[in-house]
Amino acid sequence: MIQPAEYSDLDEILSLQYLAYRSEAELFGDMTIPPLTQTIDELREEYRRGIVLKLCEDGIITGSVRAYEQDGTAYIGKLMVHPSYRQKGRGSMLLSAIESHFPGKRFELFTSTRSKDNIRLYRKMGYTIFDTRAAGSELIFVYMEKLPEQVMI
Repeated sequence: MIQPAEYSDLDEILSLQYLAYRSEAELFGDMTIPPLTQTIDELREEYRRGIVLKLCEDGIITGSVRAYEQDGTAYIGKLMVHPSYRQKGRGSMLLSAIESHFPGKRFELFTSTRSKDNIRLYRKMGYTIFDTRAAGSELIFVYMEKLPEQVMI
């Protein structure tokens, strides 16, 4: 069900990203957040630099997550699930799957302080907050980490 994405999947993943991140953008009334303005070329670069996973159901990609490793840390980003498939454990499955590709690494990710569901998921999966950073007057990011000894694979 969850497997590495193919290069040919990237257009569909970017379309899913635009759909999945609309709810995030609505929290701020700003439809110009980076996940909604990312180009296919930028996604292709992320694909070349790390790993992109996809979750396929009913013949379509319903979820995705990506990560890359640098200096012993796996940086996880763009964890997304199609709005019609949310709240059924798919986000947890995707997060566990991406972690399995980086055994023994520290994991880091970030989300908005307004993204309560995301923070709840990450805490449930063993992540703890280690920093917050303002990215504007309204937007504050919370940075979370999971240390290698906390990973259960």
